[in-house]
Amino acid sequence: MAGARRGARTDRVLTAFRIGDPDGAHPIYDSEGARLYPGRWNTPASPIIYTSEHYSTAMLEKLVHANAVLPPNQHYIRITIPGGTSYQMFQPAAHPGWDGKDERLCKAVGTAWYEEAHAALLLVPSIPARLERNILINPRHPDAAAIVYDLPEPVWWDERLYG
Repeated sequence: MAGARRGARTDRVLTAFRIGDPDGAHPIYDSEGARLYPGRWNTPASPIIYTSEHYSTAMLEKLVHANAVLPPNQHYIRITIPGGTSYQMFQPAAHPGWDGKDERLCKAVGTAWYEEAHAALLLVPSIPARLERNILINPRHPDAAAIVYDLPEPVWWDERLYG
């Protein structure tokens, strides 16, 4: 896959976070939302599960996409990714402009990673938190079957985030 180092396996257990509505149309840990409303790294034909390596990064990502109004009933899940899970890492230095408004490059990289299915995870930079990463999960990769998550817990949003 162009733009991502491949063939690696995690050397430890990883934790990731995802925020959503447990009473929504789809479970929080699900790729259907990405199929219906594709993100930066996917198309409807490549539904993936977007997660963040930190709770705070998941919150920032949710805020960026909320258009100043968060949906009610937001909960988070803690996701446990076992050691030995296959991953690829996006190389931003090789792709100037990857973080701009034009998402075609990222969609091409994410779609190729999904279709080739060489790795269960694609590690990509978070745009609002540049030193942090988002962990994209390919639910059709065999390694993804070993990924587990906790029951949803309520997200507490500090009112100062809204003015």
